[in-house]
Amino acid sequence: MGDLGKSPVSRRAATLASVPSQHRINDFLRDSEYSRRQREPGICDFIFGNPHEMPQPAYVQALRDALTPRDEGWFGYKSNEPEARTAAAGSLRDLLGIPFEPADVHLTTGGFTAIPLALKAVADPGDEVIFTLPPWFFYEPLVIEAGLVPVKVRCNPETFDLDLAAISAALTPRTRVVVVNTPNNPTGRIYPPSLLQDLAELLEQASRRNARRIYLLSDEAYNRIVYDGARFHSPAEYYPHTLLAYSYGKTHLAPGQRIGYLALPPTMPERGAMREALTTLQMAMGWIYPNAVMQYALPRLEQFSIDVGQLQRRRDLLVEALTERGYRVHRPEGAFYLFVHAPAGDDEAFTAVLARHGVFVLPGTLFETPGFFRISLTASDDMIRRSLPLFGAAIADAAGATRNH
Repeated sequence: MGDLGKSPVSRRAATLASVPSQHRINDFLRDSEYSRRQREPGICDFIFGNPHEMPQPAYVQALRDALTPRDEGWFGYKSNEPEARTAAAGSLRDLLGIPFEPADVHLTTGGFTAIPLALKAVADPGDEVIFTLPPWFFYEPLVIEAGLVPVKVRCNPETFDLDLAAISAALTPRTRVVVVNTPNNPTGRIYPPSLLQDLAELLEQASRRNARRIYLLSDEAYNRIVYDGARFHSPAEYYPHTLLAYSYGKTHLAPGQRIGYLALPPTMPERGAMREALTTLQMAMGWIYPNAVMQYALPRLEQFSIDVGQLQRRRDLLVEALTERGYRVHRPEGAFYLFVHAPAGDDEAFTAVLARHGVFVLPGTLFETPGFFRISLTASDDMIRRSLPLFGAAIADAAGATRNH
């Protein structure tokens, strides 16, 4: 009887495949010039936050030590190892001045998994989730996969701050979660305390007005990567109903080694019920705890990070060099990206020009923000130096094409 005219994939899978942002990133990974040339010697690869130099010896040693079995159960099933939770909670206390408890740290296979864990813990199918553009490009598919409705608002285009008026206008009785990413990927903006306080008041008022709690999901994958001696502030300092997602893949520039967590602040009401819900979901979502070796290594991993000073020097070099060559560049306060205005406003055309010169960056259309492109500061120092004359040649080519047109 054949397939009875039915698609072999579920409606959910088909919907996810049709999401424009997901479709664009899939096409980029499969069919772009970068996908064909990414292993070509001599190119300048600024695409993703991947390492382009050997990992830190301390990182390798921490994993090597954790790999050596101490007992017969060393590689047995692991959920939330007490030593790992204690180390993560202590680090959060030191960073934010909030007395996080180990029992409120739920270890996950990276911050990537912490986000859907939070969504599924507090939201029911059909609930709305607000996030700001430009976004991390996986927010929308994660929201849809959870059976939720994505609602997008744009940031302030001059400051890259949250647009509270736009968020307020987007709030409805169906709003259950507002996602905040600080330091922000791709803009590098760290939201100031006054803005976070105003956001907290806005969400509290809307929760009372709708007689339904709105949760804030704070994606803080880069909260240790801040520049110029800045003090990072988390939304959890101002809004008790905040779930905090974190990833060690950025702190150590090792995104292929998956470990992160979702943390509940001690100010969150009814934490006992939330703890139980998260534990149940971690099993039901496919035992999304980090592997044993990563959990054993975590106390050591909390003692060091990648060289943030080196990232800052790369930021300064690129901002100054690109500005001298005619680019409009915002100086990021954190994370490890530059979000640059594309000459003439056409990011796809200009990133193609850069690619012809052997320089690969991400166009802003992948972040639903045309007119920009993103540069990753995780490129090597040598790669950055080699790229500077190429960035100059590309903007000259673009200017010449504009005049001829």
